[in-house]
Amino acid sequence: MPTGLVMRSTGSRYLVRGADGARHECVAKGNLRIKGWKSTNPLAVGDRVEFLPQVSAEEVGSIIDLHDRTNYLVRRSVNLSHHRHVLAANLDQALLMVTVLRPRTSFGFIDRFLVTAEAYNVPVVLVYNKVDDLDDDERELLADHVDTYQQIGYRVVMTAALQGGGVQEVVDLLQGKVTLLSGHSGVGKSTLINTIDPTLDLHTFEVSASSEKGQHTTTNAEMYELRMPHGIKSPVPTFIIDTPGIKGFGLVDLEKADIGDQFPEFFALKGECRFNDCMHLEEPGCAVRAGLEAGTLAGTRYNSYVDMLNGVDDTSTFRVD
Repeated sequence: MPTGLVMRSTGSRYLVRGADGARHECVAKGNLRIKGWKSTNPLAVGDRVEFLPQVSAEEVGSIIDLHDRTNYLVRRSVNLSHHRHVLAANLDQALLMVTVLRPRTSFGFIDRFLVTAEAYNVPVVLVYNKVDDLDDDERELLADHVDTYQQIGYRVVMTAALQGGGVQEVVDLLQGKVTLLSGHSGVGKSTLINTIDPTLDLHTFEVSASSEKGQHTTTNAEMYELRMPHGIKSPVPTFIIDTPGIKGFGLVDLEKADIGDQFPEFFALKGECRFNDCMHLEEPGCAVRAGLEAGTLAGTRYNSYVDMLNGVDDTSTFRVD
C-alpha cells in the first residue's frame, strides 16, 4: 500500500502527499486514535501514513494506517484542558520566530516552547525577526534575549524577513529538512516563507498599531514544499510547516519533578544538588539556586521555571501572554 505524508489537516479531511509528489484529498478510515491518548487530532501534519490514493476529483482517498512517530510537538488544547493538540509530527527541527516588540514575545512564552521541545526531542532554533526596526533601548533588550539563549547552547538567528536580511542563514537551516515554524501572530512567519519561496504567496497582515498584536493569517497548520532560492538543489525535498499564531503555550504530560530537567542549564547542575529530588526552590545545597545567586544562571529562566511549577496542575492551562 502506498505511503504518504500528511500536509494539511482540516477537520475530517487531510491532504496527503504521495511518494511521487502527487497530492490526494483523503479521509481517515477506521479508528486511528492512538491508544491511551486524549488528543484533539488523531492525525497531524507531518504524520506518515498508509493510504489509498484519490482516483478522481469526485472521490476522496482513504488513510488506512498511521506510522509510528519519531517525535512530535504538542501543546494543551485551548478548550479541552485534559487533551493534547499535536502541532506537528516527525520533525527535524522547529524554528521559533520571536520579536522583542511589535508584537512582544515574552521570556515565559519562549521558555515554555523550549521546555516542550526538549521533552519531545525536537531541536529548536530561535529566529529573532524585525531586528532592523529597533531603537537603542530595544536593541539592548534584544541583546539580553540573545545572550540568555546562546549561553545555554541554543542557536539564535537574527532576521529582517521583509527586507531579506538574515534569510540566507534560515535557508541553509531548512534545506532538506522538515521544519516547524511557530510563534505569535504578527512576528513574520508568513513573510519569511514568502521571502524564501515567493510562489507560495501566503497571506500577511500588518501588526495593529494600537494593540501591537498581529492578526491570524494562518488558521490551520499546513506543510509546504519549498522551492529553494538561487537554484539550490537538494537530494531530498525541503518542507516547512506554517502554524497559526500561538497566543499561549500550555504544557502537557510533564510532571512537576520533570520540568527542571528540560532546562539544559539546570540539568547540568542537578548532580551537584545536595538532594537527588531537589526541586531547586528552597532546598539547602541547591546548585541551581547557587548558580542563580552567583549570576551564572539567567533570572528570567528561573522565573519561567517557577511559573511553570505554579501553573502545572490538572486544571490550569498555564498561559501567560
